[in-house]
Amino acid sequence: MPKLSRPLRLGTRGSPLALAQARLAAEALRAVHGWGEQDIEIVPITTTGDVVQDRPLAEIGGKALWTKELDRALADGVTDASVHSMKDVETVRPPEFVIAAYLPRAATGDRLIGAGSLDELQDGATVGTSSPRRKAQLLARRPDLNVVPIRGNVQSRIAKVGEEVDATLLAAAGLERLGLGHVGAPLDDFLPAPAQGAIGIEARADDAETRALLRPVNDDRAFVTVEAERRFLLAIGGNCHSAVAAAASSHSSAMFMRAEILSPDGSEVHSADEELHGEDFLSPGDLARQLLSRASPALRAMFAA
Repeated sequence: MPKLSRPLRLGTRGSPLALAQARLAAEALRAVHGWGEQDIEIVPITTTGDVVQDRPLAEIGGKALWTKELDRALADGVTDASVHSMKDVETVRPPEFVIAAYLPRAATGDRLIGAGSLDELQDGATVGTSSPRRKAQLLARRPDLNVVPIRGNVQSRIAKVGEEVDATLLAAAGLERLGLGHVGAPLDDFLPAPAQGAIGIEARADDAETRALLRPVNDDRAFVTVEAERRFLLAIGGNCHSAVAAAASSHSSAMFMRAEILSPDGSEVHSADEELHGEDFLSPGDLARQLLSRASPALRAMFAA
């Protein structure tokens, strides 16, 4: 059992979901190292993304709004590691940080809150989401829907259903981690955001001691699938304005990945899948090239690859 001279400090956003995810990381570390409650300190940090709630992230700086304050605390030694919801983490991270461990991955899909299925929504129903992917996927299936931006934590978005919007979409993993796994209807045909359902623990690259403490909680299957999805996102050049989805599943010596890109209004959708082997696990560039080659010039321009 490693002896600590002081508690290991885990930085996290202060939302109920982020705190729940930090507690999962802390519980995993305590279990593997035999530590007590006093050996880990959870350090809530307010991020710009939590403060600015009236505009979509794409309009005010994208995913970095969830990470820059956590990065500053980690770089300054205020914290020893950061706990991230990986779908909200930029594809290219500063070189001074490294994801040292992934917890076992939860459900990757979305759930519809406010109706039992998309077909149950009335014509012209208002659905709230600030995700370009979810908006495009909704409109691809139901072009009559009125999709409007909606922000806030999980509980506040659920509270807006029936008041401000007829329905919304939320990640199944987040609902489960908050004890709300029974809420909503699964959208099994919606391909998720890359890295959805994954919790990563990040440390300073030069902090070998902390990285060694985090390594035993790493889940190998989560590592290979999430890294493959993030490398696909890097290869295709998606950003916070791009409607892009990907899901990888790992089985023994092979990995299967499905991906799609969509125009903002859902009128153009391109899907592809690929089986990856060996060293190709982390190099899904061919899949990205397939999708971009099929896309119209207007859709291709939404990506920076």
